Amino acid sequence: MATQGLIGAVEAGGTKFVLALAKADGEVIARTRLPTNTPAETWPAMNNFFTQSSAKHGPITAFGVASFGPIDIDPASANYGTFTTTPKPGWSGARFHDALAHFNAPIMVDTDVNGAAIGEWQAGAGQGCRTLAYTTIGTGVGTGVVRDGRSLMGISHFESGHIVPPRNHINDPFQGICPYHGNCIEGLASGPAIERRWGRSLDQLVNEPAAIALIADYVAHLASTLVLLHMPDRLIFGGGVMKAPGLIAAVRKATAAKLNGYVQHPRLDPRLEKYIVTPGLGDDAGITGAIELGRQAFARA
Repeated sequence: MATQGLIGAVEAGGTKFVLALAKADGEVIARTRLPTNTPAETWPAMNNFFTQSSAKHGPITAFGVASFGPIDIDPASANYGTFTTTPKPGWSGARFHDALAHFNAPIMVDTDVNGAAIGEWQAGAGQGCRTLAYTTIGTGVGTGVVRDGRSLMGISHFESGHIVPPRNHINDPFQGICPYHGNCIEGLASGPAIERRWGRSLDQLVNEPAAIALIADYVAHLASTLVLLHMPDRLIFGGGVMKAPGLIAAVRKATAAKLNGYVQHPRLDPRLEKYIVTPGLGDDAGITGAIELGRQAFARA
């Protein structure tokens, strides 16, 4: 059996690409970031980094990619690794396998939030968990669910941000900003939705407890739904919105109220302070997950 060599890791975001060359044990030996321009600009710059890094440190035996989307992440699909209906100009139809083909190495592609979930499972706040749900509440809302280090999916990746929560239209007449659903969780509780509703970000509304409570209630609906559907060992909530002071505590309290004691398990501590947590890796979760995806790509080859 071939020996795992170096891993090329790609965290592809809507505004920047983070690239890394890593050893099989996860040690990063080269790293850079690039702006997310068009594929005609970004692909050559990405290839240049990996070509130069490989020439200096050794051959790349696998790639792991954690990417923005929508993107096809089904390994059985003929379009695996291809951007589908992404609104980012120039990216629909672009495919990571085509961009990295000349390295002749196996590639595993997943979503950015799944990559972050895998990273947190591997080395962050999800260590010791079998099933982990990682949710980002920021520009958008998305959840990655990981089981034993591998992300779960169905016919496509999960879209938790587009769950429509119950709401009181008198207390919250805001119609939401999602172009598809209006008042789904992303349309009501994402960073842009909060800015549209109040003209400020949530961290500037800490002296308005009603605002914190409202957003916490929407996030808690998602949290309780994740518990009931996946029964994870832990829930991690990250993203810019979750950095607002007092929000994580309010989400714990609201989630406990929604579950109302129905789920009894030692993992769910009474105040959910150990069960609902913030990320442990910060900005490194995505690239850490991409390195693990590279390990998985090599193992499957």
